[in-house]
This record gives sequence, C-alpha cells and structure tokens, in this order.
Amino acid sequence: MVVGAPAGCGVKALVLCGGAGSRLRPLTHTSAKQLVPVANKPILFYGLEAIAEAGIVDVGIIVGDTRREVMAAVGDGAEWGLRVTYIRQDEPLGLAHCVLIARDFLGEDDFLMYLGDNLLEDRLADVVAGFAAERAQLEGAPAAMILLRKVLDARQFGVAVLDADRRVTRLVEKPPEPPSDLAMVGIYLFDARVHEAVASIGPSGRGELEITDAIQWLVDAGHRVTAREITGWWIDTGKKDPLLEANRLLLEELEPRIEGIVDEASSIEGRVVIEAGASIVRSTVRGPAVIGAGVRVTDSFVGPFTAIGAGCEITGSEIDHSVVLEGSRIVDAGRIVDSLLGREVAVVRGEGRRGATGLMLGDHSRVELA
Repeated sequence: MVVGAPAGCGVKALVLCGGAGSRLRPLTHTSAKQLVPVANKPILFYGLEAIAEAGIVDVGIIVGDTRREVMAAVGDGAEWGLRVTYIRQDEPLGLAHCVLIARDFLGEDDFLMYLGDNLLEDRLADVVAGFAAERAQLEGAPAAMILLRKVLDARQFGVAVLDADRRVTRLVEKPPEPPSDLAMVGIYLFDARVHEAVASIGPSGRGELEITDAIQWLVDAGHRVTAREITGWWIDTGKKDPLLEANRLLLEELEPRIEGIVDEASSIEGRVVIEAGASIVRSTVRGPAVIGAGVRVTDSFVGPFTAIGAGCEITGSEIDHSVVLEGSRIVDAGRIVDSLLGREVAVVRGEGRRGATGLMLGDHSRVELA
C-alpha cells in the first residue's frame, strides 16, 4: 500500500517507522514508539524538522502495524513543508527490505535513510550537504555515506573499519571483539547503486535483509563508501533509560515560558515551560521542566528533567527525571524518579494502606520499588 505520490527530484528521505517497539513495552502495545514524546514532542517530529531544515521535501515513511497512528500524527507532512508518501511494510524484514519496497518512491534519486526513533545533536543539514559535496566530484563519487560515533563499548553496535582515507572497508554487526570503536548511527545516505545491493543480498541469520550487508556488498563490489564521524550526542530511544536521557538533553535547551497560572504560594525555579491552561497550586517546579497544556499540579514538587504531558494531574507527590504522557494522574504517590508513565496512567495511594503497594500491570511491565 502506498498513500500519496512523490513529487520533484533531488535528495529524498526514507524514514523508518515500522518497528514494533518491543523494548518499550507495555507502552508500545498501544502506541508507536516513534510517537512517544520527549520534552513533550513526539520523537519522530524532531527528525522531520531536521529533514525539512536540510532542504529535503519528498519523504517516504515506512509504516507497519502502527501505521494508522503514524499517519494520523504526521498527515501529509505540510506542517513541516514536506510531501509525505506512506509505504507499508507488512512484516519487519530488515532495514534493507525497507529500501527494497520503497524502490518506486525512491526512483534514481539520492536519499537519506533515517530511523524514526533516533535523535541526533549534529545538524542533519550539514550531513546532507556533505554527501552532496562528495557526490559532486567528477571521479570516485561515493555510493553511500554512513554516520559513525565513537563509543566506549562497541559490542552492542554495528562497527565500521576505515582505511587511511576514511573509506569504509568492513562492517561487523555486534562483534564480541570490536575491530574499532566506531559505531554505526541509524542514519545513512545512498545513491541509486544501493538498489542493486539490496536486491543481491540474502536474509541474515535472524531472517532479515540487513543494511550492513547491503553496504558491505557495495564495498566488495568496488564502490566507494565514505564515513562521517559525528561529535554531538546520538540516542536510540528504543529503551526507557536512553529515552529519559534524550528527554534530559532536550530539556537542557529549553527556553523558559509561562503561559499558565502560577499562584502566589508556588515557586518556579530555573528554565521551565508552563503551557496555556496549566495551573500550579502550592507547588514547586524546578527546571529544566515542561508542564503541558491543561495540567494541574497541586501540593507537589516537579523536579528537573521532567516532562508532564497535557491534561495530567499531579497532587501531593514528588516527581523528577521522568516523562509522563498525557491524561495521567499521580495522587499521593510519594516520590517518583527515573520513570516513564504512559497515557491515562493512574498512580495513586489506596486509603488506609500506607506502607503497602497494590498494582495492576500489563504484559512486560517493570516496577522498581525502594
């Protein structure tokens, strides 16, 4: 299924939003992982903003089981000045498979491939411009560019080996003894030669068409693959702790703004955003923090690096370094830290049961009690 049609020419973008988000369950049983908010904005939207800033207009979004939610959130892309085409992937068969099924959309154009749950501090516009400059060479124009980041422990990543000219010679997926400390970031740039590569490789041991195998095919076929090392932070938000870290980093850039109501008995400290319709009553909010529209905070403390989604209620509780999605209630809950709470969650203390904890949890939930 393809909804929409590509227009124009030049560099396109292929954004991958088809994953199941199993590492963020139970939250992603009912929500696309790319739409989980950090600093009260869906993760995917940061990527779309960066793509638009890079001057890319035509964007193909790979969607799977959560396609209706992604399509409802992104629409036709006009909010970002984009033209969006939706490409359905019936099964998660690998990143290279995404390129394979997007062939009609991509045509012969160069394109950026971007994992929709990744966040990057470096400007995507600089990356795209760098690839375009290399592609403008009369001889030896690269077939691909991969982004790399030095990491302390490369065993959990795809790792690249480079020659003296910074050309990629070998890629190794999650090696027990990494040949380098350069991990592959989930952002790639390709020209049309990649289509032959993805059509030539077979499934890996886990039954998927791996993009690392396609890039290695390009290298082995004598095509030039270059690398660009990023210096800023890069986060794959697929797990709770990295997502909270992304929330922290983005809140560090917050511009303070108060549009809601703060009573005289309350205190606002540091860089805090309080959206319209929110009210702070006999409480302290210490930034960086963001309080969404319509939130009511009463007799509570909201600490640094916390994002409270729209329509939440926080009463008689303390919360910091956490993300709370819209419509949730936290009432007489004591102190909550390092937490990710989904939509319409209720965390309340039962009457007459101080010192005891009563829980009702979905599949794959995790609770830490102290």
